[in-house]
Amino acid sequence: MRSTLVRRTVLTASAVSLVLLSAACGSDKADDKAGGATPTPSGAATSAAPAAKAKTDAELAALLVTQDELPTHAVRAATPAELAAAASAGSDKPECLPLVKAQCSAPIGTPAGRAGTKAVAKPKSVGDVLGATVTSIALASYEGKSADAVFASVKAAATACAGGYTGSQDGDSLKISKVVPGAPVTAGDEALAYTAVADVDGEKASTELVVVRKGNIIATFSAVSPSGSAEQPKAVVEIQAKKLG
Repeated sequence: MRSTLVRRTVLTASAVSLVLLSAACGSDKADDKAGGATPTPSGAATSAAPAAKAKTDAELAALLVTQDELPTHAVRAATPAELAAAASAGSDKPECLPLVKAQCSAPIGTPAGRAGTKAVAKPKSVGDVLGATVTSIALASYEGKSADAVFASVKAAATACAGGYTGSQDGDSLKISKVVPGAPVTAGDEALAYTAVADVDGEKASTELVVVRKGNIIATFSAVSPSGSAEQPKAVVEIQAKKLG
């Protein structure tokens, strides 16, 4: 049977896309040769600079991308239930947990503040409804140099777990068969991009993940699609990263 974790994501994406479509009709190189995720730093990290004060939930919420800034998508805030479900993320391999948490938009480590939203790509036509990419965006702010450590933990997990793992969330599980480098991303002080490939009822389904560190803020982007093959959310990452400074 199709994993409930995947089914829930797919049904949510489809429902939102169909609503969007109805509204529209009414109006108008790799460091790890074995296949581990490859970091794509956008510039030299300024680790020598004093760390900025961690931001609160409210301050991070004000930095989230908005509907006006992303007209090609439908943007809505993450619900308390979604945040609670994300917090339950787990893995059969402890070394893979940071990766699973990034995939589930769950907090990694102990952030001082966090906020999240979702961006659903608007379908260009009826035939595009099931191909719409749904991107979960999560921001987390950390005290001191903890953001550096969190970013490093995701990088290490992507390498250690390139051969696969099983992730869980809210009682459901999903087997990831492999993690491979994603298209290079230039954003923030440093960035990681990778694709997690899952086995669902004998078929392949992919999640595109991007992790960006800007100062003491970690931004994660986890993109899926009802079609099973998501696109890397380049526009979403670019616009959100710019808001972080």
